[in-house]
Parts: sequence; C-alpha cells; structure tokens
Amino acid sequence: MNVSIIGTTGYGGAELLRILQHHPEFNVKSIHSTKEDLPIWKEYPHLYGIMDKDLQKVDPDQIAEQSDIVFLATPSGISGKLAKDFSGKGIKVIDLSGDLRIPAKDYIEWYKHEPADEDLVGRAVYGLSEWHHDEIVSAELISNPGCYPTSALLGLAPAVKENLVNTTGIVVDAKSGISGAGRSLSRTSSYAEANENLRVYKVNQHQHTPEIEQELKKWNPVVEPITFTTHLLPITRGIMTTSYAQLTKEYTTAQILELYKSVYEKHPFIRILPENTFPSVKEVAGSNYCDIGVHADSRTGRLTVVSVIDNLMKGAAGQAVQNANIMSGLDESAGLGFVPLYP
Repeated sequence: MNVSIIGTTGYGGAELLRILQHHPEFNVKSIHSTKEDLPIWKEYPHLYGIMDKDLQKVDPDQIAEQSDIVFLATPSGISGKLAKDFSGKGIKVIDLSGDLRIPAKDYIEWYKHEPADEDLVGRAVYGLSEWHHDEIVSAELISNPGCYPTSALLGLAPAVKENLVNTTGIVVDAKSGISGAGRSLSRTSSYAEANENLRVYKVNQHQHTPEIEQELKKWNPVVEPITFTTHLLPITRGIMTTSYAQLTKEYTTAQILELYKSVYEKHPFIRILPENTFPSVKEVAGSNYCDIGVHADSRTGRLTVVSVIDNLMKGAAGQAVQNANIMSGLDESAGLGFVPLYP
C-alpha cells in the first residue's frame, strides 16, 4: 500500500519516515515539501544511506493517483487547504495539524488563522485511536489529535465517562519537551533559554484547550470549562500530563485502577501502571505507548491522573500510523512495536 507525506522536513514528518521505513504494509511512495528536489538526507543527515528519496513539489492529482493514503504533516493554516485539494480524489487523508479538529468559530479564536472548509471539518473523524476506532475504520479523512489532548484525554476519559469525577473544576497541568514547538527558531526554544529552565506558556490561552473540552463533552455533556496550563521542559521529547478532578464519591485507588484496566485491556498502547506507581517520560520515549498512573486521595477526595507520551509518537506520527492501520484494515499495532528508548 503506497503512502505519501507532505511536510516531511518537520519533526512529525521525520518521525513518520522513521516509522514507515520498516512498516510491513506501507511503502513510502513520495515525500513532499516546499524544498523540492532536495535529497531528504541533506535535511536530516541521519537518513543518509537509509533513504535516498528527494523532496518533491506538492501535486495533489499526482499524489492521489499514486498513493492510497497521504499524511499532512504541515502547520496549522496550511493543512486545511491541502485537505480540501485532496477531497474527492479517492485518497485517504490523515491531517496531523489542528485545522480539522474544532469548529470554525473556535478555530479563529484559538488558532488565529482562516478556518478550513466547514464541510471538511464536519466530515473529519477525530482520530483518538482508542476511543474512535469504529469511526476510523470507515473514515476517508482523519483529524489526528494534538499531542497535549492525546495525553490529557487518554488519562481522563474513563473517569469522566463513568462519572467518577465532578464535571466542574477539572485541572490539566501539562509539560512538553522542546520538539513540541517544531523546528522553527524562537528565543524560548533556543538552547540557552530552554536548558536548565522550566517555563510556563500560553497561560489559559493554549489552542488545544477547546479540543480537550470538546472531547470531554462527548463523554459527559455537562463538563464545564477546564483549567489547562502548559510548560516547556528542557528535554527533547515527551509529555507529562497531571490532571486533577474532584471525585463524585469515595473511591479507592484500587477501584479506579480496576476501571482503567477494564477500559483499556484490549488496547495495546495503553499501559495502566500498578498502584502507587507513576510513569515518567523516559519510559515511553521513541514509542507509541501512553502510560497512566492514578491515585485517589481520601484526604481531599480528589483524583490525580498522571499520563505520559512521546509527543512525536503517540502525540503525532505514531498515532497517525495507528489510525492509518485501522483505516486500512490492518492490525492497529503494525509497524509500531518499538520498545521505548532507555535510558
């Protein structure tokens, strides 16, 4: 099965190449960027002698003719336009940007870009693999979730859906490695600024806020606005999300763990940790796993959920390939059996 990647020079595109290079069913037919005719190894030297493809210009008709799936690893504001160009051409589209995740009104407010075509957004299936599997199977257009929402939603979903927690006052405190900011240069992501530092950013203004709230409301329509705070960690990759919510009644940690294990028992990339054990980002680096630890505090009546992912894998390229597998009728873990890098 042939696939193409647009936006190959970003970190998400590079991670797609790493995954797909050894995928048992997908063949990378073409890679695309504005830097056309450039050998990919000149952009990413680690690919020298491994991949000899040149970057090509974006030609939707040609791509649709030669490939079954196209991954859009382009920035928000660009992907939505490309997705429309592929509409009706008989090729499946997986968009890694935020362009198709939320309605136009919210998109304008939070992303500050011109929104994608409203009909296109309405047809896109939200690709949170573990929770929208049946919709993804028959989808032609996938909106891949954001990195922060993936971590937060996988951690909160069972508790919110089963009414274990109050629908008001949910707090999501999240921290990401620098690769989450992409390859573009900025002062805050430079080595001198980020090294040995911890910085909060976009306080109560992060564009992933409405995406998280939208999905929580699907599981429980009365969920109120959340408090979502993001921080930049001085590490390359990884997200740790700590979520807090008031329990609706007294539960033990063991009871909540039993629920989480039951909900995720058939999902190969979710690892629910034993009681009094909590995950760290190093334990999922380079993999498609999401590790989750929970604790019910009898003193405060509050639930704490800690979830970790690799932002470039489960938070982007890994989940995109997982969705491509599901769309194609393959084992959803095909090509994604990476053991986490350690140390």
